[in-house]
Amino acid sequence: MNFPILSTLIFLPLVSSFFIFLSKNENNNSSIYVSLFSSIATFLLSLFLWYSMDLDVPDFQFVEEQSWINDFIKFKLGIDGISILFILLTAFITPLCILSCINSIKERLKEFLIAILVLETLMIGVFCSLDLVIFYLFFEAGLIPMFIIIGVWGGPKKVYSAFKFFLFTLLGSVLMLVAIIAIYWITGTTDITQIYEIKIPKEYQNLLWLAFFSSFAVKTPMWPVHTWLPDAHVEAPTAGSVILAAILLKMAGYGFIRFSIPMFPLGSEFFTPLVFSLSIVAIIYTSLVALMQDDMKKLIAYSSVAHMGYVTLGIFTLTKQGIEGSIFQMISHGLISAALFLCVGVVYDRLHSRLINSYGGLVSYLPKYSIFFVVFALAALGLPGTTGFLGEFLVLVGSFQKNYLVAILATFGVVLGAAYMLWMTKRVIFGDVKNEQIKSLKDTNKLENLMLISLAFLIIFFGFYPAPLIETLNAPVDNLINNYEQAINTTNLVNNDQ
Repeated sequence: MNFPILSTLIFLPLVSSFFIFLSKNENNNSSIYVSLFSSIATFLLSLFLWYSMDLDVPDFQFVEEQSWINDFIKFKLGIDGISILFILLTAFITPLCILSCINSIKERLKEFLIAILVLETLMIGVFCSLDLVIFYLFFEAGLIPMFIIIGVWGGPKKVYSAFKFFLFTLLGSVLMLVAIIAIYWITGTTDITQIYEIKIPKEYQNLLWLAFFSSFAVKTPMWPVHTWLPDAHVEAPTAGSVILAAILLKMAGYGFIRFSIPMFPLGSEFFTPLVFSLSIVAIIYTSLVALMQDDMKKLIAYSSVAHMGYVTLGIFTLTKQGIEGSIFQMISHGLISAALFLCVGVVYDRLHSRLINSYGGLVSYLPKYSIFFVVFALAALGLPGTTGFLGEFLVLVGSFQKNYLVAILATFGVVLGAAYMLWMTKRVIFGDVKNEQIKSLKDTNKLENLMLISLAFLIIFFGFYPAPLIETLNAPVDNLINNYEQAINTTNLVNNDQ
């Protein structure tokens, strides 16, 4: 395909944001229409990409390459079966964020839409990059629009939360930048595909693995560097929380799969016990913390840390079921967390409170909303028939193959997940009406129904029929595991000969 389809996919939202910026029309409707048209066109283009891919080929497809800074850095793009799923998730969630802000953002809507579209460009760029420097630029530049979204349109402590988010995530990436420079010094290139072939010497792998880990661990976020996430979620507007939970957290999980394992297989093997330990602590500890929350957003934020603990656990089982399960879990969590934050946004726009104690008995006055809330809560706790079950199940299967004790501890987290989700649902949806204002609340409108139905459909559809996603992952995951095992076996043979 001679047409630069990946560049078009990446920069279409950015071009649209310039149109909105240059528009002198202060009517918010025109800005909404342009941003919606752009985001829907991006989603349709990503669907075409998925349809056009050869799923039996593990290599990167639709590759685009041109010199950017002489021949030192190339603007190289390409996707495989892993990349395309994250691109689809990003392109699907963005229109929902634009729709959600129509009622919730009361001031400077035009600027908010520009920030969302710029952020979409940067997020898709992360999943398409095949050069370390280009990846780093997209990866870190995404902090800027999210910082603005939290800092300008956030809650009472928005400035504190925005700076905490920015500093945590930026400082975590400084070592990754140093590592990228070191990789260029070692291999003479920043081209990801060439680095895969050259193979980094074993004496450098542990340090380089730790450098990348310092960035990805903060953005996942892994315990104990997770403390920025609850603050960011609580203060962010609904659309900001949706993007943060559904997509931005997934960029770090994607980084582990794209860089940590294939580039540093020996480092990945050496530090697997560390990742297992931190993942188990995240799953159990943050689930217990979630049980104690009285703010719905904060509870969902802590549940995100626990669910991402399953992701890191699955990735470093280095088994087919574990890695595919972790990717499926990321896609599933992207849909479910987006749905839960949208549900919180629906009632917050009406009652202006996120406190669980402000609600109760919603099922009697908001029946449609209550159905959506219960469905998404059950999906979050891993009910069979939803995507939440399949992701965790595959991760646990992979964990049992690697370390049965770790798998048993992780399974305990499933029980805790059910506890805090059911406890929140009971207090918010059922029981007696504690707040008389609830009796005057209106149920979900057509726009809110459209957003929530689309998410519920995908969560249940892929919960019963995950084959399209799993088949997309098969070839690249098999290739990743084969290359990893080959690197480990080669090293063991050399050590035995010595």
